[in-house]
Amino acid sequence: AFFGDIVGKTGRKIVGANLPMLRDRLKLDFVVINAENAAAGFGVTEKICNELFEYGADVLTMGNHTWDQRETLSYIDREPRLIRPANYPKGAAPGKGSNLFEAPNGQRILVMNVMGNLFMETLDDVFATVERELGAAPLGEVADAVLVDIHGEATSEKMAMGVFCDGRASLVVGTHTHVPTADGRILPGGTAYQTDAGMCGDYDSVIGMDKEEPLRRFTTRMRSARFEPATGEASMCGVFVETNDATGLAIRCEPIRVGGVLTEQIPTL
Repeated sequence: AFFGDIVGKTGRKIVGANLPMLRDRLKLDFVVINAENAAAGFGVTEKICNELFEYGADVLTMGNHTWDQRETLSYIDREPRLIRPANYPKGAAPGKGSNLFEAPNGQRILVMNVMGNLFMETLDDVFATVERELGAAPLGEVADAVLVDIHGEATSEKMAMGVFCDGRASLVVGTHTHVPTADGRILPGGTAYQTDAGMCGDYDSVIGMDKEEPLRRFTTRMRSARFEPATGEASMCGVFVETNDATGLAIRCEPIRVGGVLTEQIPTL
Protein backbone atom coordinates (compact mmCIF):
# COMPACT_ATOMS: atom_id res chain seq x y z
CA ALA A 1 0.00 0.00 0.00
CA PHE A 2 1.00 3.58 -0.59
CA PHE A 3 -0.37 6.49 1.49
CA GLY A 4 -0.31 10.15 0.49
CA ASP A 5 1.30 13.12 2.21
CA ILE A 6 1.04 13.10 6.01
CA VAL A 7 0.13 16.63 7.13
CA GLY A 8 1.02 17.54 10.69
CA LYS A 9 0.15 15.88 13.96
CA THR A 10 -3.41 14.97 13.01
CA GLY A 11 -2.09 13.14 9.95
CA ARG A 12 0.46 11.25 12.01
CA LYS A 13 -2.20 10.39 14.56
CA ILE A 14 -4.54 8.74 12.05
CA VAL A 15 -1.66 6.76 10.57
CA GLY A 16 -0.78 5.49 14.02
CA ALA A 17 -4.39 4.62 14.78
CA ASN A 18 -5.09 2.77 11.53
CA LEU A 19 -1.95 1.47 9.85
CA PRO A 20 -1.51 -1.59 12.11
CA MET A 21 -5.15 -2.52 11.44
CA LEU A 22 -4.77 -2.02 7.68
CA ARG A 23 -1.55 -4.04 7.53
CA ASP A 24 -3.35 -6.94 9.19
CA ARG A 25 -6.71 -6.64 7.41
CA LEU A 26 -5.22 -6.23 3.93
CA LYS A 27 -2.27 -8.57 4.57
CA LEU A 28 0.12 -5.86 3.41
CA ASP A 29 3.64 -6.99 2.59
CA PHE A 30 5.03 -3.49 2.15
CA VAL A 31 3.91 0.05 3.04
CA VAL A 32 5.26 3.33 1.66
CA ILE A 33 4.09 6.75 2.92
CA ASN A 34 4.91 10.25 1.73
CA ALA A 35 6.05 12.15 4.85
CA GLU A 36 7.17 15.51 3.47
CA ASN A 37 4.54 17.49 5.42
CA ALA A 38 4.66 15.44 8.63
CA ALA A 39 6.48 18.00 10.82
CA ALA A 40 3.84 20.71 11.33
CA GLY A 41 3.29 20.74 7.57
CA PHE A 42 6.92 21.32 6.58
CA GLY A 43 9.37 18.46 6.21
CA VAL A 44 10.05 15.63 8.64
CA THR A 45 12.30 14.98 11.64
CA GLU A 46 14.21 11.92 12.80
CA LYS A 47 11.82 11.52 15.72
CA ILE A 48 8.77 11.59 13.44
CA CYS A 49 10.38 9.14 11.01
CA ASN A 50 11.00 6.68 13.83
CA GLU A 51 7.42 7.16 14.98
CA LEU A 52 6.10 6.33 11.49
CA PHE A 53 8.36 3.30 11.17
CA GLU A 54 7.01 2.06 14.51
CA TYR A 55 3.45 2.44 13.20
CA GLY A 56 4.29 0.12 10.31
CA ALA A 57 5.73 2.20 7.46
CA ASP A 58 8.53 0.41 5.60
CA VAL A 59 9.72 3.42 3.56
CA LEU A 60 9.05 7.17 3.63
CA THR A 61 9.18 9.36 0.52
CA MET A 62 9.51 13.13 0.36
CA GLY A 63 9.07 16.07 -2.05
CA ASN A 64 9.51 19.84 -2.27
CA HIS A 65 9.59 20.21 1.54
CA THR A 66 12.40 17.66 1.97
CA TRP A 67 14.90 20.13 3.43
CA ASP A 68 12.54 22.31 5.53
CA GLN A 69 13.87 20.68 8.70
CA ARG A 70 17.64 21.24 8.80
CA GLU A 71 18.31 17.98 10.61
CA THR A 72 17.18 16.08 7.51
CA LEU A 73 20.42 17.10 5.77
CA SER A 74 22.40 14.82 8.09
CA TYR A 75 19.74 12.29 9.05
CA ILE A 76 18.88 11.21 5.51
CA ASP A 77 22.37 9.78 4.96
CA ARG A 78 21.94 7.62 8.06
CA GLU A 79 18.45 6.39 7.20
CA PRO A 80 18.13 4.49 3.89
CA ARG A 81 14.37 4.15 4.40
CA LEU A 82 13.94 7.91 3.90
CA ILE A 83 13.89 8.69 0.16
CA ARG A 84 14.15 12.20 -1.34
CA PRO A 85 13.47 13.19 -4.99
CA ALA A 86 15.92 11.40 -7.28
CA ASN A 87 16.15 14.22 -9.80
CA TYR A 88 18.29 16.58 -7.74
CA PRO A 89 21.47 17.32 -9.74
CA LYS A 90 24.17 14.72 -9.14
CA GLY A 91 26.10 15.48 -5.95
CA ALA A 92 23.83 18.36 -4.94
CA ALA A 93 21.82 16.66 -2.19
CA PRO A 94 22.50 14.05 0.48
CA GLY A 95 20.57 10.82 0.63
CA LYS A 96 19.12 8.72 -2.18
CA GLY A 97 16.22 9.17 -4.57
CA SER A 98 15.62 5.45 -4.95
CA ASN A 99 16.54 2.33 -3.07
CA LEU A 100 16.00 -1.41 -3.24
CA PHE A 101 14.38 -2.91 -0.15
CA GLU A 102 13.61 -6.46 0.92
CA ALA A 103 10.08 -7.15 2.10
CA PRO A 104 9.48 -9.66 4.92
CA ASN A 105 8.44 -12.23 2.30
CA GLY A 106 11.85 -11.90 0.62
CA GLN A 107 10.69 -9.90 -2.39
CA ARG A 108 12.81 -6.95 -3.53
CA ILE A 109 10.96 -3.64 -3.82
CA LEU A 110 12.42 -0.67 -5.68
CA VAL A 111 11.01 2.57 -4.24
CA MET A 112 11.64 5.74 -6.25
CA ASN A 113 10.71 9.34 -5.44
CA VAL A 114 10.85 12.05 -8.10
CA MET A 115 9.62 15.64 -8.32
CA GLY A 116 7.73 16.93 -11.32
CA ASN A 117 9.21 19.67 -13.51
CA LEU A 118 6.01 21.63 -14.19
CA PHE A 119 5.16 24.42 -11.69
CA MET A 120 7.70 23.03 -9.19
CA GLU A 121 11.30 23.73 -8.20
CA THR A 122 13.69 23.37 -11.12
CA LEU A 123 15.30 19.94 -10.87
CA ASP A 124 16.74 17.61 -13.50
CA ASP A 125 14.51 16.09 -16.20
CA VAL A 126 12.08 13.86 -14.32
CA PHE A 127 11.58 11.45 -17.21
CA ALA A 128 15.30 10.98 -17.84
CA THR A 129 15.78 10.38 -14.11
CA VAL A 130 13.07 7.72 -13.97
CA GLU A 131 14.50 6.04 -17.08
CA ARG A 132 17.90 5.88 -15.40
CA GLU A 133 16.56 4.43 -12.16
CA LEU A 134 14.32 1.88 -13.88
CA GLY A 135 17.29 0.77 -15.97
CA ALA A 136 19.42 0.24 -12.87
CA ALA A 137 16.90 -2.15 -11.26
CA PRO A 138 14.56 -3.55 -13.94
CA LEU A 139 11.24 -5.03 -12.89
CA GLY A 140 11.31 -8.81 -13.10
CA GLU A 141 15.10 -8.94 -13.15
CA VAL A 142 16.51 -7.01 -10.20
CA ALA A 143 13.26 -5.89 -8.56
CA ASP A 144 10.17 -7.97 -7.82
CA ALA A 145 8.11 -4.77 -7.57
CA VAL A 146 8.71 -1.13 -8.46
CA LEU A 147 6.92 1.85 -6.90
CA VAL A 148 7.30 5.37 -8.30
CA ASP A 149 6.07 8.35 -6.25
CA ILE A 150 5.88 11.38 -8.55
CA HIS A 151 5.52 14.49 -6.42
CA GLY A 152 4.06 17.15 -8.68
CA GLU A 153 1.48 19.82 -9.43
CA ALA A 154 0.46 18.95 -12.99
CA THR A 155 -1.97 16.08 -13.51
CA SER A 156 -0.84 15.87 -17.15
CA GLU A 157 2.77 15.29 -16.12
CA LYS A 158 1.77 12.62 -13.62
CA MET A 159 -0.39 10.84 -16.18
CA ALA A 160 2.40 11.02 -18.74
CA MET A 161 4.70 9.40 -16.17
CA GLY A 162 2.21 6.58 -15.73
CA VAL A 163 2.24 5.94 -19.47
CA PHE A 164 6.04 6.27 -19.57
CA CYS A 165 6.44 3.59 -16.88
CA ASP A 166 3.63 1.29 -18.03
CA GLY A 167 4.83 -2.28 -18.06
CA ARG A 168 8.02 -1.34 -16.20
CA ALA A 169 6.63 -0.44 -12.75
CA SER A 170 4.15 -2.01 -10.37
CA LEU A 171 2.70 1.34 -9.25
CA VAL A 172 3.05 4.94 -10.34
CA VAL A 173 1.28 7.26 -7.91
CA GLY A 174 1.13 11.02 -7.58
CA THR A 175 1.53 13.08 -4.44
CA HIS A 176 1.71 16.79 -3.52
CA THR A 177 -1.78 18.06 -4.39
CA HIS A 178 -3.32 16.25 -1.37
CA VAL A 179 -6.65 15.42 -3.08
CA PRO A 180 -7.39 11.74 -3.85
CA THR A 181 -8.25 11.34 -7.53
CA ALA A 182 -10.88 8.91 -8.80
CA ASP A 183 -8.74 7.46 -11.62
CA GLY A 184 -7.03 4.56 -9.84
CA ARG A 185 -6.67 1.77 -12.39
CA ILE A 186 -4.32 -0.68 -14.08
CA LEU A 187 -2.81 0.67 -17.30
CA PRO A 188 -2.68 -1.49 -20.47
CA GLY A 189 0.88 -2.68 -19.78
CA GLY A 190 0.08 -3.77 -16.22
CA THR A 191 1.16 -0.77 -14.12
CA ALA A 192 -1.19 0.39 -11.37
CA TYR A 193 -1.74 4.14 -11.51
CA GLN A 194 -3.46 6.94 -9.58
CA THR A 195 -2.87 10.64 -10.29
CA ASP A 196 -2.87 11.57 -6.61
CA ALA A 197 -3.10 9.36 -3.55
CA GLY A 198 -4.56 12.17 -1.43
CA MET A 199 -3.26 13.02 2.02
CA CYS A 200 -3.30 11.80 5.58
CA GLY A 201 -4.71 14.93 7.15
CA ASP A 202 -7.80 16.97 8.01
CA TYR A 203 -9.96 17.63 4.91
CA ASP A 204 -11.94 20.35 6.73
CA SER A 205 -9.10 22.61 5.60
CA VAL A 206 -7.30 23.95 2.55
CA ILE A 207 -5.19 20.94 1.49
CA GLY A 208 -4.50 20.13 5.13
CA MET A 209 -3.85 23.63 6.40
CA ASP A 210 -6.07 25.62 8.74
CA LYS A 211 -8.50 27.51 6.48
CA GLU A 212 -8.04 31.06 7.78
CA GLU A 213 -4.59 31.97 6.41
CA PRO A 214 -4.96 30.36 2.94
CA LEU A 215 -8.34 32.06 2.52
CA ARG A 216 -6.88 35.42 3.58
CA ARG A 217 -4.10 35.09 1.02
CA PHE A 218 -6.52 34.17 -1.77
CA THR A 219 -8.88 37.06 -1.01
CA THR A 220 -6.44 39.83 -0.05
CA ARG A 221 -3.12 38.71 -1.61
CA MET A 222 -1.56 39.50 1.78
CA ARG A 223 0.46 37.19 4.04
CA SER A 224 -0.14 37.77 7.71
CA ALA A 225 0.71 34.44 9.34
CA ARG A 226 2.34 31.05 8.79
CA PHE A 227 0.37 28.16 7.41
CA GLU A 228 -0.58 25.82 10.24
CA PRO A 229 -1.94 22.28 9.81
CA ALA A 230 -5.64 21.87 10.51
CA THR A 231 -6.26 19.95 13.73
CA GLY A 232 -9.63 18.29 13.15
CA GLU A 233 -10.27 14.60 12.55
CA ALA A 234 -8.08 13.40 9.71
CA SER A 235 -8.65 11.07 6.79
CA MET A 236 -6.02 8.52 5.77
CA CYS A 237 -5.85 8.19 1.99
CA GLY A 238 -3.87 5.82 -0.15
CA VAL A 239 -3.76 3.10 -2.77
CA PHE A 240 -3.87 -0.69 -2.37
CA VAL A 241 -2.07 -2.72 -5.02
CA GLU A 242 -1.72 -6.45 -5.51
CA THR A 243 1.00 -7.66 -7.86
CA ASN A 244 1.68 -10.83 -9.83
CA ASP A 245 4.57 -12.64 -8.16
CA ALA A 246 5.92 -13.82 -11.51
CA THR A 247 5.95 -10.44 -13.31
CA GLY A 248 5.74 -7.77 -10.61
CA LEU A 249 2.92 -6.11 -12.54
CA ALA A 250 -0.37 -5.14 -10.94
CA ILE A 251 -3.43 -7.37 -10.90
CA ARG A 252 -5.46 -5.16 -8.54
CA CYS A 253 -5.55 -1.44 -7.71
CA GLU A 254 -8.05 0.13 -5.32
CA PRO A 255 -8.25 3.30 -3.20
CA ILE A 256 -8.04 3.34 0.58
CA ARG A 257 -9.83 6.01 2.64
CA VAL A 258 -10.28 5.80 6.39
CA GLY A 259 -11.69 8.32 8.88
CA GLY A 260 -12.56 11.99 8.76
CA VAL A 261 -15.08 13.61 6.41
CA LEU A 262 -14.37 11.48 3.32
CA THR A 263 -16.41 8.39 2.51
CA GLU A 264 -14.61 5.35 3.86
CA GLN A 265 -13.31 2.76 1.45
CA ILE A 266 -11.23 -0.26 2.42
CA PRO A 267 -10.65 -3.04 -0.12
CA THR A 268 -12.00 -6.48 0.75
CA LEU A 269 -9.87 -9.60 0.39
